[in-house]
Parts: sequence; C-alpha cells; structure tokens
Amino acid sequence: MTQSDLVLFSVADRVALITVNDPDRRNAVTGAMSAQLRAAVQRAEADTGVHAVVVTGAGRAFCAGADLSALGAATEDGLLALYDGFMAVAQCALPTVAAVNGAAVGAGLNLALAADVRIAGPAAVFDARFQQLGLHPGGGATWMLHRAVGPQAARAALLFGMRFDARAAVQHGLALQVADDPVDAAITLAAGPASAPRDVVLATKATMRTTASPGAVEGEQHEFAKRTELGPQAATVESPEFASRLAAARRR
Repeated sequence: MTQSDLVLFSVADRVALITVNDPDRRNAVTGAMSAQLRAAVQRAEADTGVHAVVVTGAGRAFCAGADLSALGAATEDGLLALYDGFMAVAQCALPTVAAVNGAAVGAGLNLALAADVRIAGPAAVFDARFQQLGLHPGGGATWMLHRAVGPQAARAALLFGMRFDARAAVQHGLALQVADDPVDAAITLAAGPASAPRDVVLATKATMRTTASPGAVEGEQHEFAKRTELGPQAATVESPEFASRLAAARRR
C-alpha cells in the first residue's frame, strides 16, 4: 500500500464518501492518514457538487485508534498531528455522517464523535479505552462524549471503561440507528442534504453550531477541550506506566 491509499475519496449523487483505508492495521491513525483525511474533507468542502459527507472505515474496523508506534513517540505536536484528521471532520461545514462498520476505539471513537450523526453496523463497538492504556483522553474526547451521551454515560466510558455495542450506542444517543449496511444507510440519510440547496444546507449547519450553546460557538468549545486535554495527555504519553501498557498492547 502506498501512502496515497490511506484515505479513499469518491462522490456520487452529491455525497462524498471518505474511507480511512488501512484495513490490515484496522485503520489505525498515523500522521500521514490524518493529513490525508483533512485533505479529503477540504476537497469535499471545495466541491460545490458535494452537499454531504459520509466517513467510514475499510475492512472490519471503523478505526482502531492511533497507531501505537506513532502514539508512543508523540509530543504535543505529534498528538495534534494525529488529531488533525478527525478535527477536520468536526470542523466540516457540510453535514457529516459516520458509518461505523466495526470497532471505533480511542482516536477512532473521536473520529466517529466528530461527525454530526453516527450510524452503527451490527459489529460496531464504541470504546474510549484511554484510561486502560494509562493515557489521558485527547482530541476533545471529554467534551464530545459529554455532548453525545450526557455526563453519566460519558463518565462511565472515560472513568469506568464502559464500551457501547451497536444497540447500547443507540440507547444512549451515541448512534442514530443500527443498520446491516451502515454505509448504505448513511448515504440514504445524506440524500436529504443532497437534494436541498447547498447554501441552505451550509447555513443551517452553521446556525445550529451557533445556537447549540448560546454565547459560545461549538467549534470553539471543541478547540478549548482539545487544548485543555493536550498537556495532561502529553504528560501521560511520557509516563512509565503508559510505556509499560503500550508495550503490552503491542504484544497482543
């Protein structure tokens, strides 16, 4: 596989399909993949023929989180590079749907949470897993989970290690629905904005971001959360406990 294959991009019926594409490594996020993901999102935004974006993963996993080698060597700048792709999804001006076909773990959960709507396949699992690795949450995970599922379930996930299968994800509001083919269901949902005037779609999403929390812009809240988490996460990356748990995870 060449690095140019790490993210696939196609457009049909005014919907861009973006696929993170490293199935042999369960679509683990590297700096290169993250950069290509941002480029794909920007390509969709720049194309006036695209009205919505669907994000999914190749193979059995949605995204198994940050690549362990990249994570183990990350400084604050390295962490920001790993975040950049899902931050582009979070900042996307177009409506976004995550078609979660399999495991969404750590940074992969962040990628799913970055979308406006999530559709879960039968094998979907939403797993924060930061604490189990001895790692502080990052990328705005604390804010995104609070927003998606409320404080109790967010704390259950981040402090107590609760995972959500497809059915539990719907029950807690983490996913909109379960679908046997989540990509097909996501594209069907995206037909709504695809059939509407693009300027109306863009303006509606922009207004919803502004009115979600009066007095604050949603993107600024995410950026604040990301920056607040960055120092503590970088400190845990350098801790002996994280190094030990990372080595054990690599052996598995």
